[in-house]
Amino acid sequence: MPQLLLEIFSEEIPAQMQQGAARDLQRMVSDRLKAAGLTWEALTTYAGPRRLTLVIDGLPTATPDREEEVKGPRASAPEQALEGFLRKTGLTRDQLTERDGVLFAVLSSKGRATTDLVAETVDQVIRTFPWPKSMRWGAGTLRWVRPIKRILCLFDGKVVPFEIDGIQSDATTEGHRFLGSGELLRVSDFVDYRTQLEKNFVLLDVADRKLRILEQAKAASAARGLALVDDDGLLDEVAGLAEWPTPILGDMDPQFLALPPEVVRLSMKVHQKYFAVRDPSKDGLAPNFLVVANVEATDGGKALAAGNSRVLSARLNDARFFWDEDQKVGFDAWNAKLSGVTFHAKLGTLAERVERIAALAREIAPLVGADADEAETAARLSKADLVSGMVSEFPELQGIMGGYYARLAGHSDAIADAVRDHYKPQGPADTVPTAPVTVAVALADKLDTLVGFFAIDEKPTGSKDPFALRRAALGVIRLVLENGVRGSLAGMMKPAGTMIITGRKLGADTSYSADLLSFFVDRLTVLLRDQGQRHDLVAAVFALGDDDLVRIVRRVEALAAFLATDDGANLLAGYRRASNILRAEEKKEPLPTGMVQTGLPNQPEAETTLAFAVGAARTAVEAALETEDFAAAMTALARLRAPVDRFFDDVLVNSDIPAERENRLKLLGQVRDVMGQVADFGQIAG
Repeated sequence: MPQLLLEIFSEEIPAQMQQGAARDLQRMVSDRLKAAGLTWEALTTYAGPRRLTLVIDGLPTATPDREEEVKGPRASAPEQALEGFLRKTGLTRDQLTERDGVLFAVLSSKGRATTDLVAETVDQVIRTFPWPKSMRWGAGTLRWVRPIKRILCLFDGKVVPFEIDGIQSDATTEGHRFLGSGELLRVSDFVDYRTQLEKNFVLLDVADRKLRILEQAKAASAARGLALVDDDGLLDEVAGLAEWPTPILGDMDPQFLALPPEVVRLSMKVHQKYFAVRDPSKDGLAPNFLVVANVEATDGGKALAAGNSRVLSARLNDARFFWDEDQKVGFDAWNAKLSGVTFHAKLGTLAERVERIAALAREIAPLVGADADEAETAARLSKADLVSGMVSEFPELQGIMGGYYARLAGHSDAIADAVRDHYKPQGPADTVPTAPVTVAVALADKLDTLVGFFAIDEKPTGSKDPFALRRAALGVIRLVLENGVRGSLAGMMKPAGTMIITGRKLGADTSYSADLLSFFVDRLTVLLRDQGQRHDLVAAVFALGDDDLVRIVRRVEALAAFLATDDGANLLAGYRRASNILRAEEKKEPLPTGMVQTGLPNQPEAETTLAFAVGAARTAVEAALETEDFAAAMTALARLRAPVDRFFDDVLVNSDIPAERENRLKLLGQVRDVMGQVADFGQIAG
C-alpha cells in the first residue's frame, strides 16, 4: 500500500524541543487521519537540528465511504424542531425514518482522496503546532519555531500539491549545511530519502546520532588511555545539535583540576556542551574534554580542539575566580546576606527559613540517631552558598559548593556532607542520604517547605505544582522509609507549623495539617503503587489513624500478602457480609453492645465456635500488634475464616427471638471490631 513521507525543513530547531516536536507531529497527524477513518501499518517520526520528518506506511488511497445515523426530535415534536433538524441534515421529511416515535436521519458520504486529506492535515498541523516558543518571519503570518525553508510531501511517490504561506510542497530536501553537496536532493520514497541524506552527512534518527557520538567518543578517549564520563542528559542535547556529530578530544590546562570536579564538569556542560573525561588509573577527571562538532575537519580536529580549549580556559578561569573569591568571604557574610533575600512573601526571608530548619533539625536529630548540635550547625550552613559567587553563576551547584566550603572552614565531615546532600533526594531516581546528620537536615528542609506552603494555602492543584511540593513529600517519604525513621509524621511536622504560624503571625488555624497528611498519603500511595502495591490497601491502613510511615508500609505489605491467600479473600467476603448486616440494622436502631453470651438454650454450635474464635483472635491480634508483628496478626485473622463461613451457613442472624438476634449482632460487631484493629477492611476494593 502507498507511503506518505513528510519533511518540514527549517532553520535550526533548539535541541530541547526536538523530541517533543516529534511526538506532537505524530499525535496531530494521526489524530486527524484516524478521525477521517484511515488506518495504516506503521507511523514513525524523526526530529533533528533542521527537520521534522514523518513517514506512514500502508496508507489507503482514499478514506472509506461513511454512513452515520443521527437521532432527531420525536415525531410529535413542534414543527420548528423538525424544520431545524432537516436544515441540519440537508434531508427532506420523507427521507427520515421513524423508530419508537423518534425520527432518525441516515447520512452518507463518499470517501475522499487521501492526498486531499493530507494537504488539509499538513496545513492545519503547521498552523496550530504547539511549539513552546515560535516566531514569524518575513511578511508572512505563519508561526514556527524557526523560519520554514521547504516542505517535502510525497504520497505513493508523487508530490502532494499544496501551498502554505508562500511555501510550495515539493519532492526535494537538503543535506548537511557544510558537508553536503549543496544541491537540492530529489527523493522518491523514504528509503531513497534516508539514503540520500546519509550520503550528504545527515543522520535522520536521533538514536543513530547518539550511537555515533558514543562510539567515536569512547574510541577517541581510549586511544589516549582515557574513559568518557557518561552523561545521558548531555548526550540527548548534543545529539540534537549536530546532523553529523563528530566527537573530538581536546586538552585543557591541568591547573584547572584543582577546582572541584563538579565545577569543571558543569562549566564544560552548561556553557560549552563538552563531555568530561577521566583517567581510569586515577581518581578524578583528566585534563581533557570531548567536544561534539558538526563537521569532519581535514586536520583531524586539531584546530577545533585548540579553539575550544581556549574558550574552555576562559570559562574555567571565571570559575576559578569565583572559587577563590568565595573562600575569602565565608559563611558569616553569606548568612547575613540571607536576611535580604525573600524566600516567599508570606514565609519570610531565607534567613528566617534557616532559623526554622535549624530548630527543626535539632528536634528531628534524636529520631534519626544524629547529634543534635551537628544537625543544627549543618542546617545553619545549609543555605549560605545560595549567595556565593559560584552558585550565583552555577545554581545547579547549590549544596555541593556549600559542602566544599564547610569542609574548608574546618567543619566535620558529617556537617559538610549534610550541607552538600540535604537537598536529596530530588527525584525518584536520586539517591537517598543515610548519614544521620544529613537525614535530619534533609527532613527538616523538606518539612519546612511543605508545612509552610500548606499553611499559606499554596497547595498543588491538578498538574500545577510551582513549589515542587510533590517532590518534597516524596523525598520525606523515601528518607523515612529507607532509613527506618520511626515516629509520628504529624509529630515531626508540628514544630515546623508552630514556628511558621508564630513567626509569621498567620493565626492559629491548623486545618492545613489534615490536608498535608492526606497529601502524604497520596504520595505514599503513588510510591507503593509503583512498587506493585494496591492503592486501596494504603487507605485501609491509614484509616486507622496511624501516621508512622514505616509501620504503615509494613501493615500494607502484610495485608497484601494476607489478601492474596484464600483465607484472606474469603474472610474479606465474610467481613463485607457482616458489615452489610450491621449497617442495615444501624439504620433502624443503635446496635447492641456488651458481652456475647455462650451456652444459651438451643444456641447453634457455629455461633458458640465463632464467639470463642473471636476472643482468641482478639488476644492474638493485640499481642501481635503490640510487637508490630503484622504477619502474626494476619495469621490470627486467618483463623477466623472457617468459623465465620460456618456461622453464615448455619446461623440466622435476624432471629425472631430478640435475645438471639441481639447476641448475634454483638458477635458480628466483634468480628468487625477485631478485624478493624488490623485495617479498615471496608476501604478494600475487589
